[in-house]
Amino acid sequence: MAANMMNTLLEKLHLTSADQGGAPAQEPSSEDLKELQEKYEKAKQGHVFAFYDSLDTEGRAALFDQLSSIDPGRINVLADKALNPPTPSPEEQQPSIEPLPSSACASLLDAAQEEKDGWYDAGLGHIAENKVAVVLMAGGQGTRLGSSDPKGCFDIGLPSHKSLFQMQAERIWKVQQLAKKHASTSTDPVVPWYVMTSGPTRGPTEKFFREHNYFGLSRENVVIFEQGVLPCISNEGKILMESKSRVAVAPDGNGGIYQALMLSEARSDMRKRGIEHVHAYCVDNCLVKVADPVFLGFASSKDVDIATKVVRKRAANESVGLIVQKNGKPDVVEYSEIDQSMAEATEGSSGLLKFRAANIVNHYYSFRFLESIEQWAYKLPHHVAKKKIPYLDTETGESVKPEKPNGVKLEQFVFDVFPFLPMSKFACLEVDRKEEFSPLKNGKGSTEDNADTSKRDVMEQGARWLRAAGAVVVSETDTAGVEVSPFISYGGEGLDYLNTREIKAPAVIERADSKDD
Repeated sequence: MAANMMNTLLEKLHLTSADQGGAPAQEPSSEDLKELQEKYEKAKQGHVFAFYDSLDTEGRAALFDQLSSIDPGRINVLADKALNPPTPSPEEQQPSIEPLPSSACASLLDAAQEEKDGWYDAGLGHIAENKVAVVLMAGGQGTRLGSSDPKGCFDIGLPSHKSLFQMQAERIWKVQQLAKKHASTSTDPVVPWYVMTSGPTRGPTEKFFREHNYFGLSRENVVIFEQGVLPCISNEGKILMESKSRVAVAPDGNGGIYQALMLSEARSDMRKRGIEHVHAYCVDNCLVKVADPVFLGFASSKDVDIATKVVRKRAANESVGLIVQKNGKPDVVEYSEIDQSMAEATEGSSGLLKFRAANIVNHYYSFRFLESIEQWAYKLPHHVAKKKIPYLDTETGESVKPEKPNGVKLEQFVFDVFPFLPMSKFACLEVDRKEEFSPLKNGKGSTEDNADTSKRDVMEQGARWLRAAGAVVVSETDTAGVEVSPFISYGGEGLDYLNTREIKAPAVIERADSKDD
C-alpha cells in the first residue's frame, strides 16, 4: 500500500518511480514499449518516439527510461496553463497587498541587544543539541561569470582565494565550535549540510568536494542530492527533443527543493538525525550566515513553520521582490506588481518605505513542516520562462538552434509555498544588508552583484569587525579591506586579541596569531 501511495504521489508530481534509481536501464519488452507509446499517443505527444526504431540498444533503453519518468498527461496540463493561462479572478487581478503585520516581524537594525542575545543563545542551543540542518541551493552554473563550473566553485578574488563552497563550509565548522563552547560539551555538535545540485552540476560538485576533502567537514555530514527536471515545451505545447534519444529538459527551479528533499535521501536522513530546524539559502551570497544562530533562535521562539530573512529596500525604485501580506497570506510580489504610489509610500514620521522587505531567498523551515511536503507539493504553481531552446526537429531529424524564443521552460519558486501558511506560522527577520547579503549574479563588465562587489563586501566587513575589536586598520587606498577567515570569526566575535594591533590592508586573518598574512 505504501508503494502505491508513493507512485500516486510521484504521478501527481509529474514523475514516476523510475526516477528512484535502481538497476541500469535495459531495452524494454515489446509489451512495455507499446504501453508507453500508447500513453504518449493518447496525450498527443507520440512524436517523442519518432526515431526510436533507428536507435541502438543503449539509445532505446535511455529514451524509454527517460520517457517512463515523465507523465505526458501531467505535462499537458502544465503546458496548457503556461501557454493559455486562465483568466485571473477579481481577487487575483486586484489583490489586497499590505506589509506583513508587526506581530510577524522583527528587525536586527532596531531590536534590543538583550533580545538579539536571547535569539543567539537559543540558536546555539539548538545546534549544540544536533537539531539543526542546512540546505544549500547550488544548482546554478557559473556561465554568466565566465565559468563552466558550478557557481559554488567560484573564486571571487579574496586574498585566500577560497571558493564560495569553502567559505560556507568553514562557517558551518565555526558555528559548530561556538555551539560546543556555549553548551560546555565535550562532544562536537554536528550541523549536516545538504547540498542541492542540478543535473549538470552534481558530478562537478561531488568531485570538487572530494578534491578538497569536504573542506574539513566529515564526509558523512555532507549530503549531495539533485533537484528534478521538467521537459521543455514548444510554443505549441509539444515536448521538445534534445536528440533522437533524449527529451530536452531543464531544472525545475529553486522551488524544486521540496520535491528533491522528499524524493532523495535528504529528508529521511534529517529524520534519522532528529533534525527540528532547517536553514535554506542560495550559494551565491558570499555574506550568508550559514546556520545563523540568531535566525534559528528567532524562528523557533515564534514557533513558526517558515521564516524568511529580508534586507531593507535601498530605494523605492529598486527592482526586488518583496515579502508582503497578499490577500491575508504571506507571499512575495515582484517589483512589477507594485505601482509607483505603493513603491514610494512611507510609514508615518519614520520616513521608511512602507514596502521595504526585500526578498534574499534565505529561509527557515521547521522540520515538522517539511514532513508535510506530500500534502502540498503537487499544488505549487509553475512559472513560465520563454527561452531559445535548441531542439531536434522530429520531422526532419535536423538539430535547430532558434534565433528567437521557441518554447518555454517551466519552473517553481521556493517562495510559492508561503501562501499555504496561516500568518501565525510565518515570520520575517530584517537583517543588515552590508553584513548578510551580497549576491554574485553577474560577470565582468557589470556594475553590481559581481565578483568585485562580492570581494569588496567581504573585505569591508572584515575591516569593520577589526575596528570594532579595537584594531587599527591602515591602508594606502580607500578600497582595501581585510578578509577574516570563518575559522577565526563567524560574525565578528573573538577578535579582541587584535585590540590595538595595526593591520595593513589588504590583509587576510587566517590564524589566531595572524597580523597581515
